[in-house]
Amino acid sequence: MRTEGTFTVESFTPAELSPAPEVVVTSAPVGVAVMLKQYTGGVSGRSTTIFTAAYDQARGAGTYVAMESFDGALDGAAGTFNFVHSATTEGGGRTHEHFAVVPGSGTAELAGIRGGGGLAVEDDGTHRVWFDYQLG
Repeated sequence: MRTEGTFTVESFTPAELSPAPEVVVTSAPVGVAVMLKQYTGGVSGRSTTIFTAAYDQARGAGTYVAMESFDGALDGAAGTFNFVHSATTEGGGRTHEHFAVVPGSGTAELAGIRGGGGLAVEDDGTHRVWFDYQLG
């Protein structure tokens, strides 16, 4: 099944990162943040996201990895699950994209969810998400 929706980022809060050993310094600094997103459409609900990226602002190039914990519904089937996504940018567009539902993470009507999907940002700034998934 495929379902689609849009989302807005309600908050993006950088998190202090002080691991041991320290993160190696490169020309693309590594950062971590926690995000709250709201979804509407066939994908409805909210998610909390742990977001990490290596990004060079001067060049507009970098890669992110995000783990989302979603609470809501896909086409009316309610529950929670996790999904992961990542992408690279080199000043425009997205490449090397990855998007997957975490196996075994679904609850309630979303128990047994598996599959993938994707994200896109339109020219007007609209953020779209879609899931290609199976239940059970």
